[in-house]
Amino acid sequence: MSETSQQRGAHARLYGRSKGKALRKRQAALIDELLPRLSLDLAQPPAPTARERRLEIGFGGGEHLIAAASDSPEVEFIGCEPFLNGVAKLLARIDERGLTNIRLHQGDAADVLDWLPEDSLSRVYLFYPDPWPKRRHHKRRFVARENLDRLARAMHAGAELRFATDIDDYAAWTLARLRAHPAFRWRAQRAEDWRTPWSGWTRTKYEAKAMAEGRDPVYLTFVRALR
Repeated sequence: MSETSQQRGAHARLYGRSKGKALRKRQAALIDELLPRLSLDLAQPPAPTARERRLEIGFGGGEHLIAAASDSPEVEFIGCEPFLNGVAKLLARIDERGLTNIRLHQGDAADVLDWLPEDSLSRVYLFYPDPWPKRRHHKRRFVARENLDRLARAMHAGAELRFATDIDDYAAWTLARLRAHPAFRWRAQRAEDWRTPWSGWTRTKYEAKAMAEGRDPVYLTFVRALR
């Protein structure tokens, strides 16, 4: 556990698995060789940059992050994912495409949000986070006041928080907490605004499976209000 995680205390600990099945030989090599070159050093202050910076929290297999970074090579992307197998899949895609505008953190996105300067993010993606469906586990959901405060500090005015889920309860949970937070405004004006994905949306295997099982995704966009 990093020093920043210890400072946040046990209540904010990162839950869930960090590793699944054994990595393939190439994946293990990328973890050993490429991941250290792309990983953020949270022990050092962030280097100043004039580039637009976006953050994806929990990138899964990395389908969206790869597509976004390929489409916007001028933007610096930061991807956070605690699950080692997902990181390995993303590294393979980065290596195949030769992308140079992605930095990574294998661990808790809250640590990265604490590390980033104020007003440094133009967009944040939070797609299909673990819904922790049991009521006693709801406190583990990423959408909580303390993390929204972190996002509000790191996002500049007008920056977007894009959220997607196929779980109705988590959609309602997220709406309630974002609408109650003074730093965010929900952009939807009609039903199609939350039923329709964003332009250039990359459908992941998870989303395709959810839709095949009859769960309709919800796409929510929140804007960081003026300070």
